[in-house]
Amino acid sequence: MQPHPTLDQFQVFLAVVEKGSFSAASRALNRTQSVISYTIANLEAQLGVALFGRSGTKRPQLTEAGRSVLEDARRLLGDLDLMRARVKALNEGLEGELPIAISSAVPSDIVVAVLRAFRNLYPTVSVNVTVGTLGIVMDAVITGRATVGFGGSMATGNHQIVSERIGHSAMIPVAAPDHPLGMLARTISVADVRDETQLVVYDASGLTKGRDFNVFSLKTWRVSDNATKHQFICGGLGWGGLPASLVKGDIADGRLVPLAFPAFDQGEYPIYAIHNVANPPGPAARWLTAEVRARLSSEFHSLNGVGSDP
Repeated sequence: MQPHPTLDQFQVFLAVVEKGSFSAASRALNRTQSVISYTIANLEAQLGVALFGRSGTKRPQLTEAGRSVLEDARRLLGDLDLMRARVKALNEGLEGELPIAISSAVPSDIVVAVLRAFRNLYPTVSVNVTVGTLGIVMDAVITGRATVGFGGSMATGNHQIVSERIGHSAMIPVAAPDHPLGMLARTISVADVRDETQLVVYDASGLTKGRDFNVFSLKTWRVSDNATKHQFICGGLGWGGLPASLVKGDIADGRLVPLAFPAFDQGEYPIYAIHNVANPPGPAARWLTAEVRARLSSEFHSLNGVGSDP
C-alpha cells in the first residue's frame, strides 16, 4: 500500500501551480528541480492520478484531476496555516474560542457590526453566541457557558458575577399603523391599552420569574425574543416596546407608529458587560467589550431624538 501524501508534497504541488513551472518552484522553495520533479511524481503515484499534462507545452498544465486536487491542497494548507496561527495566538494568551451571551436589549445592528470587526481582527478565534433574555445571559455566565455577557440591569447580588456599565440603550412603545392603538392620534392612557394584546418577551431561564417590565395590558402574548416580537407587532398582532435602534427604520418608513404613552417608562436603561469572577476575560473578550461600549455610546447619541424607555 502506498504511503499517504504529505503536506510537504502538497506544498510543492501548490508552488508549481502558483509559480508556473518546476524550475520556478525549485527557486521559490530553494530545492533542486530534480527534487521538485521527484516529489510531484511520488505524489501522483500515491494519488493514482496524473496532476500535470507534460506534452505539447513548456508550462505544466493541470489535468482535470489536478484541478480537483488543487482545491483540496489549498484547503488543507489553509487549515494548517489557521492551526499554526491559532496555536501561536494561544501561546500569546489569546483565546482559541470565545463564548458570549447577548441580551435582546443590546441593539442587533451593534452586535452585527462588532462581530464583523471582531472577525477581521481575530480570525483565529471561534465565537459561540447565545442570544436571549437577561436571565439567559446571566445563567450562561454563571455556569461558564459564556465568558462575557451583555445585557440590561444586572442587579442580582450574585457574588459570582462582576458587572461593568458600558452604555445605554432605548426602547419605545410601538404598534402597526392599522392597529387600534396606532390609529389613535392622541396621548394614550392605561385604559386605552388595558384590553389590547401586549407582546412581551419572556425569560426562559427563570432567573427573573415574577418580574414584569412595562406590562400594562390584561392580555399578553409572550415570545422568546425581540425578533419575533418585532415581526408580530409589524403584523398587527399586538403592541409593545422594542429597541429604538430596531424600529427606527420602520418608524421612518411608516411601518410602525411610536405610541405617546406616558405610563410606559421611557427613561434610558443601562447596558452592562458581565463576567464570572472565576473566568476573567482574555484579550479578545476585553476588545469585544470595549468595542460594544464605543458603539453603544455612538448609537445612543444618534438616537436621542427618536425616543427612549427601559
